[in-house]
Amino acid sequence: MKEKLQKIREQAMKQIQSAESLNTLNDVRVAILGKKGELTSVLKGMKDVAPEDRPKVGQLVNETREEIERVLEQAKKKMEALVREEKLKAEVIDVTLPAKKNQAGHRHPNTIALEEVERIFIGMGYEVVEGPEIEYDLYNFEKLNIPDGHPAKDEQDTFYINKEIVLRTQTSPCQARVMEQGKLPIRMIAPGRVFRSDEVDATHSPSFHQVEGLVVDKNITFADLKGTLEEFAKELFGPDTKTKFRPHHFPFTEPSAEVDVSCFKCGGKGCRFCKGSGWIEILGCGMVHPHVLEMCGIDPEQYTGFAFGMGLERIALLKYEIDDMRLLYENDIRFLGQF
Repeated sequence: MKEKLQKIREQAMKQIQSAESLNTLNDVRVAILGKKGELTSVLKGMKDVAPEDRPKVGQLVNETREEIERVLEQAKKKMEALVREEKLKAEVIDVTLPAKKNQAGHRHPNTIALEEVERIFIGMGYEVVEGPEIEYDLYNFEKLNIPDGHPAKDEQDTFYINKEIVLRTQTSPCQARVMEQGKLPIRMIAPGRVFRSDEVDATHSPSFHQVEGLVVDKNITFADLKGTLEEFAKELFGPDTKTKFRPHHFPFTEPSAEVDVSCFKCGGKGCRFCKGSGWIEILGCGMVHPHVLEMCGIDPEQYTGFAFGMGLERIALLKYEIDDMRLLYENDIRFLGQF
């Protein structure tokens, strides 16, 4: 028995000395001292030892266990110290280096412009309404006085899912949907993404954003429209901003107009920004066509209204003096970080 214990001790010492990791040391501990270990097997064989020899054999087993545990603990502490030293070398911190800056994100220029537009109109008592980007041809064209074969439909040549479903070319369908509900009076703006099959260049994109507005009530006149848009222009571009209305044609409004604002860069004197004219076009507007009111279930003899629409990207380009719309969508942090 003594020889067997000596052999176990020598074998354990060799394994401990050759161990290269903490996991290997643990394997040695389990193999020698574990429930199914070699030393435990010796203790289980004590029943075969003569009764008078058992105390002596038991003492030898305990001494062997204590020695192996002591050597294992020493080896473990030494190995842990080496691991800690290597880790400290690998994770050394140079306190003289500048700290890392927190790269916090912020709102996109389009979002900033939209929130500014919404703030102005909400302050006038308007509500913000949203609608589906995939729309029925009925709402996108028919109910806006653009029947099949109308030239305006060709101008807005768009993306069709099928004959009746289309990617909306404007946010005006939201206006038709709200008018259909018959809850009058109406004061609303409808921001959102729209789609047209335009070529990509500095001022065009097949996907862009619009903000359209609608007011329907009794005794609404063109004077109300002018006053609303003048106030909007002054809030957005500055208190000295002037507005100019030029006659135009839109199928869903009559009369219709394009709206220009005095150049906020040169004060209307003429510069590169306004191409020397002193004026910048910002949106289209007009009085809601009586036929549009009729198709949406509103009596044009009792109610009148006005509508307007602007490109959100155009507002952002003007407000921040950006000369290429594509910059808004290239996700270049060098550009976006300026806002």
